[in-house]
Amino acid sequence: MAGHESHYILPRPSFDKPVKLLIVVAPYYKDIADNMLAGAKAEIEAAGGTWDLVEVPGALEIPTAISIADRTSNFDGYVALGCVIRGETTHYDTVCNDSSRAIQLMGLQGLCIGNGILTVENRAQAEVRADPADQNKGGGAAAAALHLIALTRKWSAQSKGVGFKAPSEAIQLAGTDNGSTTA
Repeated sequence: MAGHESHYILPRPSFDKPVKLLIVVAPYYKDIADNMLAGAKAEIEAAGGTWDLVEVPGALEIPTAISIADRTSNFDGYVALGCVIRGETTHYDTVCNDSSRAIQLMGLQGLCIGNGILTVENRAQAEVRADPADQNKGGGAAAAALHLIALTRKWSAQSKGVGFKAPSEAIQLAGTDNGSTTA
């Protein structure tokens, strides 16, 4: 059973400049959402970050809210929290697949998102995963976003000696000092 396995958890990242995250939660199952929210807030605060919170009706609206916030605000990253419990219809598959796919696509475009949308078979599984004292998936989603923010900041600060130079830079460098370049 996955609940009894031990998993390696990366050390919490540290930041030179403060980080601000938006937590987008779908409180359809309010008690589960509240537990996940508690875990996410605690993780962000432990890293010295701040957060804002917005609630949306369901898991399908979470990616849209993140997309709107990315276009109109200045957050460093996002934490997606919600819970989808399998029911009697295929609606479960649609909600799980579409919300996950949208979040993944935004991540591939450069957004730092921790996906904490639980997709479970029953309420008992959700309760264990949401509990900050047990699997703490809300805290894990916040930690994922924080790690991605740390990577973004690390790699965006590296501008010399990494990768290829744009053609305009190469021409400019070639025309100076008899073609010799220094890093």
